[in-house]
Parts: sequence; C-alpha cells; structure tokens
Amino acid sequence: MAPKKIPELVNAPHVFCPGCGHGIANRVIAEVIEEVGYAQKTIMTLGVGCSCNMSDHWKCDVLQTAHGRGAACATGVKVARPDLLSIAYQGDGDAYVIGLSETLNAAYRNTPISVFVINNNNFAMTGGQMSWTTMPGQITTTSPKGRDVKKTGFPIRVPEIVAGFENVAYVARGSVHSVKEIRRLRGYVKNAVEAQLSGEGYSLVEVLAPCPTNWGMNVESALNWMKEEVLPYFALGELRERRSKNGLEKTIEASERSSCGGK
Repeated sequence: MAPKKIPELVNAPHVFCPGCGHGIANRVIAEVIEEVGYAQKTIMTLGVGCSCNMSDHWKCDVLQTAHGRGAACATGVKVARPDLLSIAYQGDGDAYVIGLSETLNAAYRNTPISVFVINNNNFAMTGGQMSWTTMPGQITTTSPKGRDVKKTGFPIRVPEIVAGFENVAYVARGSVHSVKEIRRLRGYVKNAVEAQLSGEGYSLVEVLAPCPTNWGMNVESALNWMKEEVLPYFALGELRERRSKNGLEKTIEASERSSCGGK
C-alpha cells in the first residue's frame, strides 16, 4: 500500500501533545482545502491557545490574533480579500469564552467565513483551566474539586446557539474519537468551506477532541471518557444544514415580510 500523501498545506510535523485531537483536525482541514483547490488561496486566522502551534507548519498566510479575536480578524481578511478562503481556527476557550462576542456577531451577520473550534473542554495551552465547555464535575486547575454547576452553570453549547440564527449558512459538530467520526468530520469541514466559497455565508464546525495531558489521562482513557461523558452532552451531527443561495434569499425575504406585518 502506498503511503498516505501529506497535504500540500502541511509544512512540517505538528508539535501537539501525544493523543491531542488538534493534529487530526489539522489534517482533515488541510485535505479539504487542497481538494477544493484553495491550498494557495487561503488565509488562516489563529486564536490564542494550542492553535498557536500551527503557525510554523502550514504553507499559507497565517495571522496570529489577540485572544478571542479569531472571527473578527477572519472577517477583516474576507472584507479585504473576498477572493480568498478565510478560516478562523480556535479553541473553545478562545472562541466561546474570551471571544464569544466576536464569534456570535460574525455568525449573526452571516459573515462569509469558516470557523473551526476545537473543543477539548478546557483552556489547554495556558495550563488546563476551566472553560465554559468544561463538563460537570470535571477537574481542572481552577476547579480542583470538579466543576460545580450550581456555582458556575452548565457547559455552553455555542453551535446550538448559532444554529438558531435565521440566516447562518452551516453549523455542525464532529469529533475525532473514532475513524467513523473522523470521516464524518471531513464532510462537515467540506460543507463549511463550500458554504463560504459559494457565497452562502457563515459556517461553524465544532470539533470534540481529547486532551490527555490536561485531563490527567492516557490516550485510551481520554477517548473512553469522551464517549461516556462528553458525547452524551454535546450531540454530534449537522445542526444547520446548507441551503442554496436562492433558498437563503427566500428566507430573508420571508423574514422581512414578517417584520413588516406580512406586507
């Protein structure tokens, strides 16, 4: 069997921790970008977090943003260069906590960018602190006795919020915990990219990923914990399916008629 081809966008081996899900997500995204013919026409906007490790091993222009500003900077890229593929790659802490406003506003405006959020249930790069996606009872450096939902609330499901926006183009949640789900994730990523390139608008794909280092587990235990604790809470699948551009225009027209009292 011939060795699997390294994606054109990958410049060097990744430097993520053993068992981390970022490496798989990186490859899936790189393969899709190459497949649609945009390997040399992509600008990657990186949030602050483990995604910072990507800056040296991607053969495309990369912007390192301030914490939480991934979607805002990706919006600027798309405004300045609408001919390019603008991607924001962030972690859950960056996109959903520090940058929740930027994430939601880009979605609310249906800005034509593709946002990929790696959700590993903690602020991984800064030492494993509690994030808004940290599971109930999960131990982190800032919840050493386990997350107490009576004090901190339950984990936030941002894709479900975004999917409720009337004109957003595409929303999905995938995972890298199994070969089956990695294959499905590839389809979600391709839909997100194509939704931007076809002019449909904003897309968000959340990727559930293990973080054995900060979870204090080996890889096998981390994957099992995902199946037992994370997946029942964060449902996988497409939360907002793509519509044709004409279908989107009809939805906007219907919304406008409704706001005008049906006239």
